Amino acid sequence: MIVGTEWLIEAEGCDADSLREMKILCKVFARIIADLGLKTINEGTWHQFAGEKGITGLVALTESHLACHTYPEYQIATFNLYCCKSRPEWNWSKNLKELLGAKIVNIQKIERGSLKVQSSKFKVQSSNSETKDQKPKTKDQKPKSVGGAV
Repeated sequence: MIVGTEWLIEAEGCDADSLREMKILCKVFARIIADLGLKTINEGTWHQFAGEKGITGLVALTESHLACHTYPEYQIATFNLYCCKSRPEWNWSKNLKELLGAKIVNIQKIERGSLKVQSSKFKVQSSNSETKDQKPKTKDQKPKSVGGAV
């Protein structure tokens, strides 16, 4: 049973100044919300960081949430939209190219709630900088420490 759809978006080659402008990011959110007929619970929470002036934003929706993080120093913006109701596809590529000057837009769409569990491999960075493939740990195995972190 599918309980929701999540979109993970990476926009690269964006105009760095646009990624520092709260008004522009609010406009992006407003367009997504209006075009998809989403309903907001609140005005959202926004924070602009010191230094490169990247921005993080989060709006709670009756359908779930919409979030963004900008990295002006890398010309990257990331977005996350989760909806527990079916929605039409939003043209992320066209809109982010128009609104943020994005050169490349990568879109991942994930159907949430599948009862099938798939095992996958992932890369683990060891403390001596060697990378090796490992299977995910079972619940009885503890993760190995990497660089002092557990």
